[in-house]
Amino acid sequence: MLMPAAPIPPVIDPRELRRALGRFATGICIVTTRDIDGIRQGLTINSFASVSLDPPLVLWCLDRDSQSAEAFAGASHFNIGVLRAGQEMVSRCFSSRLPDKFLDADGFMGEDARGLPIVRDALAHFACRRTQLVDAGDHLILIGAVETFTYAAEPGDLPLIYHGGRYRRLDDRAD
Repeated sequence: MLMPAAPIPPVIDPRELRRALGRFATGICIVTTRDIDGIRQGLTINSFASVSLDPPLVLWCLDRDSQSAEAFAGASHFNIGVLRAGQEMVSRCFSSRLPDKFLDADGFMGEDARGLPIVRDALAHFACRRTQLVDAGDHLILIGAVETFTYAAEPGDLPLIYHGGRYRRLDDRAD
């Protein structure tokens, strides 16, 4: 008896998939590290997520074609800063292809106790030790154990949001 042929999966247009994924609003973060030569590395991400509270784990995704992919893949530690509304300029700087993004962003940057660059005035910071590097298509997933964290004391502080290919701000009117 002949079995019916398996259906052929549809061809997915990457541009259309990106548009569809853009319907999901995300927060914006800057992730930083130092490479093996001690040079500061950083980029803008919107793929940050909590993995576990016990143990405290977070993840973010790294495009293999990123100019700092090698530095992050080899780094033992990284810092994630959650941007607040109004920090679009920092996000734009770290999403650029500038060879040294820190030159344009120096006024916005500080360092944590480990010497990792951090974004001043971010809503939250997570200093992490990389525990896993997962191969995932055209990206790498970096999972980190949160070693220290800080966050803004004011509950009314709002995050920088990305939706539909544009920066957005939350309207904080309560329902």
